[in-house]
Amino acid sequence: MNRTTVTALVLWISLIVGTGTGIAAESANTPAPSSQAGPGDRTPASAAKAGNPAASNWHPKVVFQINDDDDVPVVLRYVTNYLKAEPTAEVAVVGYGEGLDFMLKGAVDSDGKPYADQVQALKDKGVAFKACNNTLKARTLGADAVIPAAVVVPGAVNEIIRLQTREGYAYFKN
Repeated sequence: MNRTTVTALVLWISLIVGTGTGIAAESANTPAPSSQAGPGDRTPASAAKAGNPAASNWHPKVVFQINDDDDVPVVLRYVTNYLKAEPTAEVAVVGYGEGLDFMLKGAVDSDGKPYADQVQALKDKGVAFKACNNTLKARTLGADAVIPAAVVVPGAVNEIIRLQTREGYAYFKN
């Protein structure tokens, strides 16, 4: 993640927890939290210890963007590894342009393995896969061309922005 993404994520967390005062109060050099929650602690866990009920249900939310089919294998690996580190995370993968191809019926990886199996395995872990209808329409494809494990959204860019601004998702692009 670049510094801007980290700063945005820290700001988002501080707003959700309700203890932060904005970007000026946050930095990538924020000290690690101590075992006792104090007024300077801005982590979700410390807020829960301090009695903030909203923070006790906190879990990370991340949207992964794919718009290049060359990025698909690595992003799927990132999602898998991320879920190992953050098993309660809500994860969405939004594909458009060539990055949508792996969500089409019959798509296979470089080893000839169906992407549908990989997508289904991640969906079973709670990952939401979202295919861009604008891309489908530009290719004269319908929603029936998309594997069952994915849902079609009106537009990928709109969906990514909605997830970030309305649902508090952090953003990742390879």
